[in-house]
Amino acid sequence: MNKLLGCVATALLMSNSAYSDTLIHAGSLFTAESDKTLSKQTVVIQDNKIVEVKSGYIKPRADDTVIDLKNYTVLPGLMDMHVHLSGQHEGPSTYIKRFTDNEADLALSAANYAEITLASGFTSVRNLGDSKNETIALRNAISKGIAQGPRIFSAGKSIATTGGHADPTNGMSNDLQGDPGSKDGVVNGIAEARKAVRQRYKEGADVIKITATGGVLSVAKNGQNPQFMSDELDAIVATAKDYGMIVAVHAHGEEGMRRSIKAGVDSIEHGTYMNEEIMALMKENGTYYVPTILAGDFVAKKAKIDGFFPEIVRPKAATIGPLIQDTFARAYKAGVNIAFGTDSGVSAHGDNAQEFSLMVEAGMPEAEAIISATRSASELLNVDDTLGTISKGKFADIIAVKGNPLNDISLLETVAFVMKDGDIIVHPDAN
Repeated sequence: MNKLLGCVATALLMSNSAYSDTLIHAGSLFTAESDKTLSKQTVVIQDNKIVEVKSGYIKPRADDTVIDLKNYTVLPGLMDMHVHLSGQHEGPSTYIKRFTDNEADLALSAANYAEITLASGFTSVRNLGDSKNETIALRNAISKGIAQGPRIFSAGKSIATTGGHADPTNGMSNDLQGDPGSKDGVVNGIAEARKAVRQRYKEGADVIKITATGGVLSVAKNGQNPQFMSDELDAIVATAKDYGMIVAVHAHGEEGMRRSIKAGVDSIEHGTYMNEEIMALMKENGTYYVPTILAGDFVAKKAKIDGFFPEIVRPKAATIGPLIQDTFARAYKAGVNIAFGTDSGVSAHGDNAQEFSLMVEAGMPEAEAIISATRSASELLNVDDTLGTISKGKFADIIAVKGNPLNDISLLETVAFVMKDGDIIVHPDAN
């Protein structure tokens, strides 16, 4: 009997210990469930989940941990829907790296940039394009706790057509080009399109990324032309849906966007030459727009520097870059669904939050800009049951800034506190 009572007492002690809470005392709280902030709130966290949000500052129990953010605005962890963690544009040398970098080089670069991204307040990212599936490996390492970084939703290798924006052999001599196929992310026709999606699934990708038009930084002349036929797009989308994967589409030109939206893709990235017809089509189909204004701003500035881009790239950067912010302004006014994305890796990793100022400058209110990087991003990813707001049952991905970002959005460029999955990454006391 005494032995039984001892076991019960031990179990009770273990139970009490297991239910000790972490309490965040937030002076101002933006949950992203609405466009308003709440004052003097307590966010209650058990392990890696938010279990309660209460008005006032709850008094802790003996075993509870209190994080004092009474002088800060607390928000959900930010989510960037378009990054490339494996590298960062550094001018002419960037184009040589595809000949010199090995898988290990790419993986180590990605790990470094992932840490920088997380420390800047972005607790989740959608990585849209690998060379050798390096961010799939990094995602797994982060999940196992052997590397530090944001939650990664990886597309693995992008899917293109022969000579398309993501064909990895563009610009090479004929004897180096070979004939890349679906495993390399290059497809022609319905069967190869389906095979490429299934190959991404086999390799562990979370989402599908396709390049439906020409692009700015690829070593190819045209930045706008459509690069998939409609039947190929239909095959990609239908196959991706069978495997529970959403489809993100790099697109600058109208026709590539039109075909992609009609095929049922989930998001259009960049969307430079989007017109009213395309916007109406996106609203009709519930297609998200991921604007990447920061990338446009970056390439437009760098195009003015002699030698920074190859000459075949420079006029595309000078022409397309300045247009994206205006496109965003028109799309916002038209009521298109917008999810935050930067194309970081073009611009520097860690500067992701500079996108917010460009969005606000173009007419989007500060609260809506933040929601685009929290709740809306989680809805695009179909993970809004676990991420995107500070509310009961969500993962404890939480950040804080000094001051009120609804009055000055640039405050998000300097975060003072970062928590991901219940673990503190950045704390004000360490600043």
